[in-house]
Amino acid sequence: MPGQSKTASTMTSRLLTAATLFLTVPALAQSGRVMDNLSMPTEILGGERNFAVYLPPDYDTSERSYPILYLLHGAGDDHTGWVQFGEVLHIADKAIREGTATPMIIAMPDAFTGRLGYFNYPDGEWNYEDYFFDEFIPHVESAFRVKSEKRYRAVAGLSMGGGGSLMFAMHRPDMFAAAGPLSSWVGPPSLEQARRQFGEALAGMSDEDAHAYWQRHNAVELARTLSVDDLNSVRWYIDSGDDDFLYEGNALLHIALRKREVRHEFRVRDGGHTWTYWRDSLPDVLHFVSQSFRQF
Repeated sequence: MPGQSKTASTMTSRLLTAATLFLTVPALAQSGRVMDNLSMPTEILGGERNFAVYLPPDYDTSERSYPILYLLHGAGDDHTGWVQFGEVLHIADKAIREGTATPMIIAMPDAFTGRLGYFNYPDGEWNYEDYFFDEFIPHVESAFRVKSEKRYRAVAGLSMGGGGSLMFAMHRPDMFAAAGPLSSWVGPPSLEQARRQFGEALAGMSDEDAHAYWQRHNAVELARTLSVDDLNSVRWYIDSGDDDFLYEGNALLHIALRKREVRHEFRVRDGGHTWTYWRDSLPDVLHFVSQSFRQF
């Protein structure tokens, strides 16, 4: 009958709508979210500093705490670099969905300072490393549900941020389970070049103090001089393109670590100093640090 046909058609339409909603809601639930307009006060640097955070897909529907990756940008970018150009939301969501990375929080600080990025400035006028450890990490790990033990904390970055991740993990191996420096600036290869690069900042320092500052901010020198036990307490993933202008420093770092039998992964892939390269690197970094966060 016509009435029965209309009723059947209506029921079929409603069932299709319900099925569509049923399929759509889980798909939407698979997306994490990024907040790239956050800020915090800082006494060490003065004023406010911006930062961004990626939260995994189930953050808002669970009560659990998460491991954390501190992801550092390069020179010329700011805290939004990994969001806008690095596509961290898409890449992290995909890695978590496919099971190659564990759900984690990713915090991205702003080091667009016009100075030395992530280091303490030699003259003491800009102590970014102090800010990072004494203010930024405590702020992030109190504002979000973070597992704050060493085994659940990692650091990674590109170029200047790769150098920052090396320095942070080498200076504070007690803080990080893993480090993933990409296309890293490993520091001036000599004190003479450090003096040329840092200019007036080192001009007033004695040769002894200047040498100590250079040595503390050169990853190759630190690989040669730090305790092997401290170096081995961090899992290292070093990655550089074969056409990268910073490749030599990364290769020298690999050689220095290998000579001292420090465990690390060293990757050389086709590519240069580009976002295309770093976007391809990020899934591997997420997988690598996840091995530290997981129990086997």
